[in-house]
Amino acid sequence: MSKEIAFMEEEIKIEEVKFLSGGQALMECFVAEGVDTIFGYPGGAIMPIYDALYDYTDRINHILVRHEQGASHAAEGYARSSGRVGVCMATSGPGATNLVTGIADAIIDCTPMVAITGQVASNLLGTDAFQETDVIGITTPICKWNYQVTDPDEIPGILAKAFFIARAGKPGPVLIDITKDAQVKSMTKPFEYKPVEGLLGYHPRRVPKMDQVEKAAELINKAKRPYILFGHGVLISEAMEEFREFVEKTDIPCASTLLGLSGISIDHPNYMGWLGMHGMYAPNVMTDQCDVLIAIGMRFDDRVTGDASLFAKQAKIVHIEIDPAEIEKIKKTEAPVIGDVKEVLNLLTPLVKKGDYTGWKNEFRKLEPKEKEAVTDRDLKFEGQIKMAEVVKMVSDKTKGEACVVVDVGQHQMVTARYFEFKRHNSYIASGGLGTMGFAIPAALGAKMGAPDREVIAFIGDGCFQMTIQELGTIAQSKLPVKLIILNNNYLGMVRQWQQLFFEKRYSFVELQNPDFIMISKGFGLEGEKITERDQLSEAIDKMLAHDGGYVLEVVVEKEENVFPMVPAGRSVSEIRLT
Repeated sequence: MSKEIAFMEEEIKIEEVKFLSGGQALMECFVAEGVDTIFGYPGGAIMPIYDALYDYTDRINHILVRHEQGASHAAEGYARSSGRVGVCMATSGPGATNLVTGIADAIIDCTPMVAITGQVASNLLGTDAFQETDVIGITTPICKWNYQVTDPDEIPGILAKAFFIARAGKPGPVLIDITKDAQVKSMTKPFEYKPVEGLLGYHPRRVPKMDQVEKAAELINKAKRPYILFGHGVLISEAMEEFREFVEKTDIPCASTLLGLSGISIDHPNYMGWLGMHGMYAPNVMTDQCDVLIAIGMRFDDRVTGDASLFAKQAKIVHIEIDPAEIEKIKKTEAPVIGDVKEVLNLLTPLVKKGDYTGWKNEFRKLEPKEKEAVTDRDLKFEGQIKMAEVVKMVSDKTKGEACVVVDVGQHQMVTARYFEFKRHNSYIASGGLGTMGFAIPAALGAKMGAPDREVIAFIGDGCFQMTIQELGTIAQSKLPVKLIILNNNYLGMVRQWQQLFFEKRYSFVELQNPDFIMISKGFGLEGEKITERDQLSEAIDKMLAHDGGYVLEVVVEKEENVFPMVPAGRSVSEIRLT
């Protein structure tokens, strides 16, 4: 063979080497990260990515939602039930902006998410091209990090960084915007994915400083009336066992925030309930009686504290928190401990002593009959119209408290928190900080994808149900056995309650003329039933739980039922109302 022929053959081989397109590179990044599920909706500016996805459906399950907001909430539900990063995708312009509510929800509730948006070609950026929006500018305040990719060679490194940031420290959403030409063009080098383990200038502290831990232990050991308030951070760090050991080692009474629910079993003798605006009476009132308040993985949200200047003002505070920005943002802290809850508790528990707090815990218990008489006995009276509480309690009993419960926002959210007896960790998925109506249907389908072995049940108000009702189509097409319970009072119940109590019953635009929910559900391909009488309830719940597919149960409940206890907005927790 002549040298000339050999050279020509070598040249042909070089030409035959094909590098991945940007879209293909993105899919390979997902595979390398172990992403098994994506929630999304295709469109023009993201079409090359969806074309690449066509060849990866054996490795990546794509769930076609009916609205991009559903994709971001479904990614949240997936992340919350699985502990993994949720992934969603949408096209440019309105597709990208429709993701915004779910992204905002994820940042405030510390939910790890990577959102991918398509964008117009790089040569059209800034020209007001068709379906162009500045999604980077729009989402900068509600993301841990965002970035616009214009070169396919950037994709592996940027995606590795995105997944790291979404998970690291306090989890949250990251958005990556990819121009259409970067999706189509080929990389100029072989694909290589290197997971990121650290970034220059970004070092979330997982392991706390020992002097902080020792100071906290000293304060706790000297306390006479210590009280633990724990939040979502216990669940995020998967520190449930470490937390239980800490509680049992010290014998200190504890209470949860709304998102901390299911961090410890409600049967635990040291668990006093949950606190906040609609939390339980004793856990709220006793914050004004403790001498040391141990805040673990919670951020003193206004729905917990009421008037923060009056909240536990007599107590010295130990604050265990991974985000230093939360320290003394709301409350002065004598002993801050910055670090991951699991890491902190592993160091703190050996240093704390068991106290004799029998009398202190009994003070909590003494308040329980007052709440039972004023609230619980009324809610579970089983007369008149069906009450929300009895529906929740019956579902809890029939599932033995083992279900993964997803709730929307409003009265039903608070009733579920009160009457569902959570026996298993990570069982209450709610929109906490943002309070997003329409959260539950898509979050429930995402939660089922994230925890396929668990029974997923959603409690939803009739107003909330109509905000994302189109995702019934997603549940039906994906054949997800999600159970949806509509607690229908024909009102925007929480707003109506406030208008009754604080606006002289001036019911301004809160009454709903609802559609036939069951007919609509069946139109989407889901089975369902509507009940109006108490003697129908038990059998209807049994039928729902026995059904092997998605199911909608509508229960018509008392129309003007109020949810108590209640701390009026901006008031002290000591002013909590029982009626």
